[in-house]
Amino acid sequence: MQSSSNTLLIIEDEPITRSQLTAHFEKEGYLVIARDTADDAAELIREHKVLICLLDINLPGKDGLTLTRELRTNSDVGIILVTGKDEAIDRIVGLESGADDYVTKPFDPRELLSRVKNLLWRVNAQEKQKEKGVKRTFEGWTLDLNKRELVTPTEQIQSLSAGEFHLLLALIENAGVVMTRDQLMNRIRNREWYPDDRYIDVLVGQVRRKFRQFAPGKTFISTIHGTGYLFAPDVS
Repeated sequence: MQSSSNTLLIIEDEPITRSQLTAHFEKEGYLVIARDTADDAAELIREHKVLICLLDINLPGKDGLTLTRELRTNSDVGIILVTGKDEAIDRIVGLESGADDYVTKPFDPRELLSRVKNLLWRVNAQEKQKEKGVKRTFEGWTLDLNKRELVTPTEQIQSLSAGEFHLLLALIENAGVVMTRDQLMNRIRNREWYPDDRYIDVLVGQVRRKFRQFAPGKTFISTIHGTGYLFAPDVS
């Protein structure tokens, strides 16, 4: 059973699905807040110290993708998008918006619970890292584990989604070593790897763009075709 201090926000406009999700997670010991719109989500997350948000993409009023982008500007809450859409482009857009994971309806409640537990573990681990105030530096850049920010050599600050942060940290901690997508997936999501899942490639592209914004033509992350990715700058 999970501690009741692990607060979960469910935003789902379909009453039956919302009720089923609420009952399922309350049975597992979570403290659940359920809403049918995203209008007051940011305020609820702050006031109730929500750790995980299960968010439907198609909502009346503010949609799930818009809320995800807004939350990612100032919140580390774990976000799992829950939707009936199963097109690959919708999954990619959701992840690029800053979501940590993505599930489609109909879903297995046990699988969703497993994903929530895995994401909760990462969110809690991240909070512990913040308390330590640890930083990783390379070629004038700094990855601030306390704030989950990437700081440029000119002191410009780039915020990172949970996935971007854990990807970059995994690469930095294994600098000079080629990491496969399987290895990176385990570090980031701690779940079984699906061969057609582009999540790692999406994250690498997002991190590369943040580097290029301040260092055109330089990304630090090399693609090793047929194997994975290599992080190769001098790390201290």
